[in-house]
Amino acid sequence: MKNYTSLKGKRSRTMLMDLQSWRFKLDTQVKVYRDELSELKKTLNVEVDQLRVEFQDLRATLQQQQEDVTASLRNLGLQDASDVKHAPAQETKIEEVDKEEHEVVAGEDNNIEVAEN
Repeated sequence: MKNYTSLKGKRSRTMLMDLQSWRFKLDTQVKVYRDELSELKKTLNVEVDQLRVEFQDLRATLQQQQEDVTASLRNLGLQDASDVKHAPAQETKIEEVDKEEHEVVAGEDNNIEVAEN
């Protein structure tokens, strides 16, 4: 009976050590994955910010070109009242696209945060 108890205790300790080792390896791997995910999120945010800046630059360039064309047409006397009405509509479309792009990025950030938890 004493031998059985000793054998059972040894087996329990071995199983406990194996479980602790497995848990340590699992925790280590989870930490590695979280670190990688965090780095990917940072990289993605930097790229999104760069794209946002480029988009704003393109919008400013487009607006400037539109103003230049409008001024040229006005100088030539070719612009009529209907052309003036189209400019605000185009600006509204640009703002809507920017808003949609911002909403998509915000949604992606929320998905990443949920995945981290």
